[in-house]
Amino acid sequence: MTAVTWTAARHRRTPPFLRLLPLVATVLLPAAPLPAVGGGAGTVSPADIASGGLVVWCAVQVLHRRSRPLTPAAAVVFGLPVVGFAVATVTAAQPNAALPGFVRYLQVFVLVPLAVVLLVRDARDFRVVAGALVVLALAQGAVGTYQFATGTGASYMGEDIRAVGTFGPTDVMGMATVVSYGLIAALALALRPPSDAPSWLRPCAFTAAAVLVLPLALSFSRGAWIATALAAFAVVALCGLRQAVRVLSAVAALGVVLVGGLGIGSQMISERVSSITRVTDAPDRSVGDRYAMWAAAAGMWREEPAAGVGLKGFPAHRDGHSSIGLSAGSDIAGAGRQFEKQPLLSPHNMYLLVLGEQGLIGLTAFAGSLAAVLVLGLRRLAGGPHGWAVDCGLTAVGLMLWQTVDFLYADIGGPSTALTGVLLGLAAWWALGGTRRV
Repeated sequence: MTAVTWTAARHRRTPPFLRLLPLVATVLLPAAPLPAVGGGAGTVSPADIASGGLVVWCAVQVLHRRSRPLTPAAAVVFGLPVVGFAVATVTAAQPNAALPGFVRYLQVFVLVPLAVVLLVRDARDFRVVAGALVVLALAQGAVGTYQFATGTGASYMGEDIRAVGTFGPTDVMGMATVVSYGLIAALALALRPPSDAPSWLRPCAFTAAAVLVLPLALSFSRGAWIATALAAFAVVALCGLRQAVRVLSAVAALGVVLVGGLGIGSQMISERVSSITRVTDAPDRSVGDRYAMWAAAAGMWREEPAAGVGLKGFPAHRDGHSSIGLSAGSDIAGAGRQFEKQPLLSPHNMYLLVLGEQGLIGLTAFAGSLAAVLVLGLRRLAGGPHGWAVDCGLTAVGLMLWQTVDFLYADIGGPSTALTGVLLGLAAWWALGGTRRV
């Protein structure tokens, strides 16, 4: 046996679980709780460490195979954001201070997605990762529901009832993000299960999606609600009108039972929903702060329209561009933490954050990369036939749509950030022709 043949045979014998272990660990480790002290901005979470190991593992695999794994399209999609990150770093007033931001953006939007694209070889691998997302969502959703029921969650309207899972009150979007990911993945699998799937898979997937609606509602996260509703509607609509009518009727009935019939958080949920449109007519403080920070980010862009104020520059320039009505910080308490003020370090809008810190150059590259993945994914899903992997396409498109919508109300930060890179990688794997082996 020649050396080349022996190497190829050994590669074929590599157990899929071992090959995907760093990727699955990156998906599941956000469930590991952060210490009660700390856990704020700049904290390195277990998921971040796992994502670093994932990138190294992928690099070893690529070097071992001695292949050219990326297509020209993939190189352009992932190379575009790097240009914006680099320009915003070198043109910052203090490039050294911007360097951690450069590394963070590379991690989330380039390195981790690339690792996912290269490690996921076929639809079966994709389903393993999507299944891990569902498992994580169910675990976090169970913790969050328990927090609401027992009054041990994060503080909300004077009560410790907000479902935040193991993410704690410093990352109130973390559980909502994870639960949303799992809900979309479970819904896609339920609507179009693989042809060789066991008979129990579809009802279990539908049940998982339905169960996850409750902790998502109890997260009181308006941005996650909007993004999940739009993404779920798109996934259902892509399966046909008849399927859409049946699923939406079931969802409406479930909502009536949970909120109307059982009265689970109905008053607080309705008040939270109504606050979405209450901007000028007595908005709550969180809405007022968010719009003030959006205006501050736009002011930074007008000051430096081409390259922005530099990565990690928003906190330093915030007060110079914000109105006097902006509060000193958000109140956090509950879920094992004492009351404290959390500083407002970002505008809670990814696109405005990129615009303010990276300017038009960065926003064009960043938004162009996301748009390319979403459009190519939709095009591939509609261009079939690939019925054996249509569940992967629905999951990829649904997750990508969720993320692009959610970025209107949130940005990166916290332990769930590593999952954003995994999500983008799954979407890119599908959009760039990932059913072939690499």
